[in-house]
Amino acid sequence: MNITGCIVTYNNADCIEICINSLFRCFRKYSFTLYISDNGSTDGTMELIEERYPDVILIKNRKNLGFGMGHNQILPTINHGYHFIINPDIYVDSDVMGNLIDYMEENPDIGIITPLIKNVDGSIQHLPKRNPTIRYLGLSKLPGFHYLRKEYTRENENLTQPTEISFCTGCFFCIRSALLKKISGFDKRFFMYFEDADLTREVRLSGYKIVYYPFTYVIHRWKRDNVKSLKGIFREIYSMIKYFNKWGWRF
Repeated sequence: MNITGCIVTYNNADCIEICINSLFRCFRKYSFTLYISDNGSTDGTMELIEERYPDVILIKNRKNLGFGMGHNQILPTINHGYHFIINPDIYVDSDVMGNLIDYMEENPDIGIITPLIKNVDGSIQHLPKRNPTIRYLGLSKLPGFHYLRKEYTRENENLTQPTEISFCTGCFFCIRSALLKKISGFDKRFFMYFEDADLTREVRLSGYKIVYYPFTYVIHRWKRDNVKSLKGIFREIYSMIKYFNKWGWRF
């Protein structure tokens, strides 16, 4: 079985070793090829990978292509099997990848599967979301409407069993390789943010399910630049406009 994974890096020398080491240490059930698509790092990320991880296939992009286009660089090289989209700030301490593949093998109607995502302190990141709407993304930020955020992230639901979801986070998931190629990967119009929501909708239009599988987990050291910097905030708003222009401005 052909199992591949891709990490897009951009100045991630501070965390990429932890991510790579954990993946190779814990994923033992299937043979695994890891690609790293680097978007022009200047902090030594590429040099570190070349020096310490000769088995990793490094793709050197001349400039920052963004999240989706960075991942799309590996499309010509993957075929049948399963492919993992992995953030550089992900850490695993069990064979989460093997567990997800096993469940997809048992359920051929699943196109994408994502595990429970935890913070470093063990708390849950509520990422199995509903489809983005103006109501959820705009109104939920106003006083008296914060309950909409919990509705959007399904925080108040008892998601303790495998559950079909509408929106799969891009920080870590497994997708059927042939399906990723069929939909031509991530939409190149999105530099960062909303490319995962867009890809999820494309997969569902193809007739496959998106499933949240809470029986295994990864740890995500979430930086949340979209709420910590003006650049991140503006970039998210720009992507949101593109998303709603494509899928409709539903309240």
